[in-house]
Amino acid sequence: MSGINLNVLNQQLAKLESLMLTIEKENKNKIQHVHNTQIISAKNLLHYLALRSQDIREIQNELHEVGLSSLASAESHIRSKLQAIRQRLGTKINEKNIEKCTFESSGALREEKNRFLFGPKDIDALPSIMVTFDSSFADSYTTIKNLLLNGMNIARINCAHDDETIWIKMLDNIKKACQKTEKTCKVYMDLAGPKIRTKIIQTGHKKDKLKNNEKDKVNIEEGQIIWLAYNKEGFNKKDIVISPEEENVISSLKKGDRVYIDDGIIKGEVININNNKAEVKITRISSEKKCIKNQKGMNFPDSDLNIPSLTSYDIACLPFICNHADLVGYSFVRKSSDLELLKTKIAEIGDKIPALIIKIETSESVRNLPDILLEGMKNEHFGVMIARGDLAVEIGFERMGEIQEEILWICEAAHVPVIWATQVLESLNKSGLATRSEITDAGHAALAECIMINKGSHTIKVIQSLINILKRSTQHRFKKRFIFRPLNIAKDFIAGNIPHEI
Repeated sequence: MSGINLNVLNQQLAKLESLMLTIEKENKNKIQHVHNTQIISAKNLLHYLALRSQDIREIQNELHEVGLSSLASAESHIRSKLQAIRQRLGTKINEKNIEKCTFESSGALREEKNRFLFGPKDIDALPSIMVTFDSSFADSYTTIKNLLLNGMNIARINCAHDDETIWIKMLDNIKKACQKTEKTCKVYMDLAGPKIRTKIIQTGHKKDKLKNNEKDKVNIEEGQIIWLAYNKEGFNKKDIVISPEEENVISSLKKGDRVYIDDGIIKGEVININNNKAEVKITRISSEKKCIKNQKGMNFPDSDLNIPSLTSYDIACLPFICNHADLVGYSFVRKSSDLELLKTKIAEIGDKIPALIIKIETSESVRNLPDILLEGMKNEHFGVMIARGDLAVEIGFERMGEIQEEILWICEAAHVPVIWATQVLESLNKSGLATRSEITDAGHAALAECIMINKGSHTIKVIQSLINILKRSTQHRFKKRFIFRPLNIAKDFIAGNIPHEI
């Protein structure tokens, strides 16, 4: 028989429950401002953050040792699960104090939110499938019809590409294909957001040696110095000068900040800032082709960039999106005030309001995730997209597996549907053959409510393979046991929302 003292274990659980209620009380004002259908979800999110701000690994192990259910896999109803364990340990809980967010009720709540956002599916147990549309889809009704017949549930139109003329053709083909196949298909439209991309202003070569296309790229070496600036005034001809295009980026930088170019292939460090010019030392090039090309993405994970999440181009696109889309994807969200701005702009347009999908793609959005979710809860329905491309560059590739798990857990605690995006079966889509690691990744995507597929030449094959993988993966979805070390996201939120004396 175990030597664990059950009374002590129960007291530890009681302290955790007390902390949950304290955090709920301290955030009463935030709860009061969420939509009335989101109150239960907001409370459960706060309870979960309270729990995950603590190190309860020893408690988890003791619960397992004495044959009691642990607190793992209970994100959606965490206080109810804790109370159930305490009752097994002999605690009598007054009826009025019994938590209303239970395994059964939270499951029904999550399913209703999921169905509203993503629509009906052929196989209820599987995630919905979102397909990114290529420009050619505007003239290919047959392709869209085949996508629907093979399992597409949501059509993604990226407003960073094409224009309203092309988008209308896509939408007409979707409508026609739905009528022909008797399938339903939600329309998701992505706001472009700020595009921080390389623009080569000066290559460092003598002018008489420049070729017509030489400014499309510039050769570099590790240890080399390049400059970030918006023009070439004040530079020597030998200097390499690159603009990040978006205004106020350079003024937001500070010495020591990391700079990533081209999906993190090139890494640099800011070593000096002077007069809206940033001197950057190249510290790593993870490619045999040692060059910087035009129009490649740039990331500044250490910098608090003073640029708007909602651009003038986005605002111009909003009337069309509100008129045609079921879901609108919001890029470059960093804090809760970004959501407030978009909702204000949408409210100015009219009564038809698409559901908001918040794209988590910056390190700042990860840190602020709880507050972002609570702001989203002011709406009856919204979702989250884990935009793993930029996010991996921002937080570091080695942390991606950990962080995407944490986002999934916290969103489940908030009963918020999640879209798993970026590079799902990417090699299969481009070449027709998947890598082994992609198969594992696709299986893990079953933890999300929706999976996004990028553009490619083998999209039908990707959908068929993905459905086959998901059918197998979902049968094992709850077999994994987790131990609860503290989450920094939760610790940071609790630290800012609890009196110091507690």
